[in-house]
Amino acid sequence: MKQVFRPWGRDREGRDLVLYTLDDGKGTVVSISNYGGIITSIRTPDRYGQSGEVVLGFDSADAYLDERYLTDCPYFGCITGRYAGRIACGEFSIDGERVRLPVNNGGNTLHGGFRGFDKRTWNHQLIMAEDKYGLELSYLSPHLEEGFPGNLQVKVTYFMSSPGTLTLKYQATTDRPTVVNLTNHTYFNLNMRQPDILDHRLRILSKKNIESNNLIPTGQIIDITGTAFDFSEPKTIGRDIGQLPDGYDHGYALDNDKGGLIPAAVLSEPVSGRQVEIFTDQPSVHIYTGYYIPALTGHEGVQYGPYKGVAIETQHYPDSPNHPGFPCTLLRPGEVFESITSYRFSAGASM
Repeated sequence: MKQVFRPWGRDREGRDLVLYTLDDGKGTVVSISNYGGIITSIRTPDRYGQSGEVVLGFDSADAYLDERYLTDCPYFGCITGRYAGRIACGEFSIDGERVRLPVNNGGNTLHGGFRGFDKRTWNHQLIMAEDKYGLELSYLSPHLEEGFPGNLQVKVTYFMSSPGTLTLKYQATTDRPTVVNLTNHTYFNLNMRQPDILDHRLRILSKKNIESNNLIPTGQIIDITGTAFDFSEPKTIGRDIGQLPDGYDHGYALDNDKGGLIPAAVLSEPVSGRQVEIFTDQPSVHIYTGYYIPALTGHEGVQYGPYKGVAIETQHYPDSPNHPGFPCTLLRPGEVFESITSYRFSAGASM
């Protein structure tokens, strides 16, 4: 296992940015920045042993700070919070007190507001233990940052405990009641030579959709067996996508009442043979096929745009604070929010 740690420029406030690269020695190489907790790059071998980029991102920090990226921010590889997903009308109540947030997405609050965790510079330290090498990022989100109550202390740890497996561990505490929903927003493309991800095969370990209207949950969990949303058996992302005007941007409820680490989704690409399995202890996984990815130039000059990557986001349900029947996202003083998601990369498998 190898670690490389180097300067990576400065953010808009002049704070130092760093880029951390972890090489498992078996072909999987992951790079992470303390800016936004962004996974900037993951390289894995294909079925022929050739290394290639499998996530959307940029080589330089400046590209993530550029107005062309920020104007239509697609959240490449970042931590989204305080609340991943949408909160309807930017409002919810805690103990009878109304909380109002800035709205940044069609009258709703998306991914923590105008300047969520994805646009913050985090503190960082290396982890070096006998069975674990990685990076620990921490950030103190002050009371009423983007309208959210409570001083929230957040820690996200990235580590490899076995070859080909990247694990993210999230932790948070607060000094007053607040809501928390954290995820990583990496877009996967297991073969960048292809024009899009429509020929990727996807399996989701669920037949239950978090029903939504204009991307806001109705409060109902519905059976999707046999519909365009059904990925309970592997199928190409493009097979039924024509039935949806903007592609997939939908949450799937997982059978995870006990909160253990369970398989949530499997993505594979037939030409390269690459595959990534996603495991989580969260109650849902959100699939976004990137219809609104802007025209940008990424790693190695690859042109990005609609459907160039698919985000597979493990998290709580969107808009949970406004739906008492949904799994609770309320965090109180003295409690600890904890969550784990693992990505297991391989090549040569068929699905």
